[in-house]
Amino acid sequence: MKLPARPSRRTLLMAGAVGALTVAASAAVPPADAQAATGCAVTYTTSSWTGGFTANITIKNLGDAVDGWTLGFAFPDAGQRVGQGWSATWSQAGAAVTARSVSWNGALATGASTSIGFNGTWSAANPAPTAFTLNGTACTGATTPTTPPPPTTPPPTTPPPTTPPPGGQTPVAINGQLRVCGVNLCNQYGRPIQLRGMSTHGIQWFARCYNDASLDALADDWRADLLRIAMYVQEDGYETDPAGFTNRVNALVDEAEQRGMYALIDFHTLTPGDPTYNLDRAKTFFAAVSARNAAKKNVIYEIANEPNGVSWATIKSYAEQVIPVIRANDPDAVVVVGTRGWSSLGVSDGSNANEVIDNPVNAANVMYTFHFYAASHRDNYRAEVERAAARLPLFVTEFGTVDYTGDGGVDVASSNAWIDLLDRLKISYANWTYSDKAEGSAALRPGTCAGSTYTGPGVLTESGALIRDRIRTPDNFPTA
Repeated sequence: MKLPARPSRRTLLMAGAVGALTVAASAAVPPADAQAATGCAVTYTTSSWTGGFTANITIKNLGDAVDGWTLGFAFPDAGQRVGQGWSATWSQAGAAVTARSVSWNGALATGASTSIGFNGTWSAANPAPTAFTLNGTACTGATTPTTPPPPTTPPPTTPPPTTPPPGGQTPVAINGQLRVCGVNLCNQYGRPIQLRGMSTHGIQWFARCYNDASLDALADDWRADLLRIAMYVQEDGYETDPAGFTNRVNALVDEAEQRGMYALIDFHTLTPGDPTYNLDRAKTFFAAVSARNAAKKNVIYEIANEPNGVSWATIKSYAEQVIPVIRANDPDAVVVVGTRGWSSLGVSDGSNANEVIDNPVNAANVMYTFHFYAASHRDNYRAEVERAAARLPLFVTEFGTVDYTGDGGVDVASSNAWIDLLDRLKISYANWTYSDKAEGSAALRPGTCAGSTYTGPGVLTESGALIRDRIRTPDNFPTA
């Protein structure tokens, strides 16, 4: 919940060129030393920008079941290179590219499919490959890739839109399904956006604060874009009643959806700080909520609140085991991954964002968490966020206007400096907390949730008044 004070896809990128290649079934005989599919289909789709591209590949096994697979292909142009990949182990030698299955997607039954991908670079041209093998067996077929020449516009953050915005003026109606493009959170038009909203406190303690009147006030009076649903795992939370807490989270997702707000499902781990302690619980929970909410456009998944006392390697390993569980049900939703040192990008542990930049999670559509408390975390933390934001997609899923305990006086100057920075960098945020707890970080005055009035400044604390004023300013979401 708090940082200690420590020293310092549903749509392709329309902005890019889009090419698609489908390779049909083959009846080739596999080599004697390989467990190969006797028929396979590969779909290779790209989205390009000047000097770079994203490739999404779907592999379908049309032959015998396999347990472990290797996909091979060759780039047509010598200047094409694989960069960061996901859902496979990638390697390249010359023009030849190899993708090997990982633990969770190696088994492909007859008719089964799996999707993988990578970000790459190109120099002279970016044609699509035309031949693929699966465990040594050629996937052949007659089709011609139609990748147009790449544009001269900047990468994924460049707008594409050719259609008008959807009906309705709520954040979800305007922005639709979100995705990560480059270092930004982007809407259905491929345009970078910033979501601004509030986090609940623990729903096991403050359920009374999240009713029709309070959520109407958040959506209509605050004009918030986002509700973060803080579901503690320990501390009388999920582990005591998994089915009951799952139902509560789903109900709040529905409430946010009805008001056109995005719902950030927060698996609120804090003590113990090692997320792998709750790995099985996380898999069970996210399998349930992702299956139930897969068709919704307003859901974002935060898979570990504030990892602490563990390395980035441990957090990354946890993420790469939980994300596939979500992806099996909901392949398009954004997933937010906690970072070392109470989600401080390692700063509160004396490190920095390089450990994430140099060793990112092997998955697509992922963002990284940063948390701060304005009275405790100042210039050195802001400097690291600004530096990291040029390389990583960041999401401030929790911050406070007070000190790291969640209490004390509001540091107005530092809070405004933080929010100014987040606004300038288009980093989305959720403030801690939309509750009436008797502490400095709470937005509502003590006793507010026992009544029925939630609108206007009269029910707000100093922190609540400051954050409401900042959130209420127009979003101006781009649609063209």
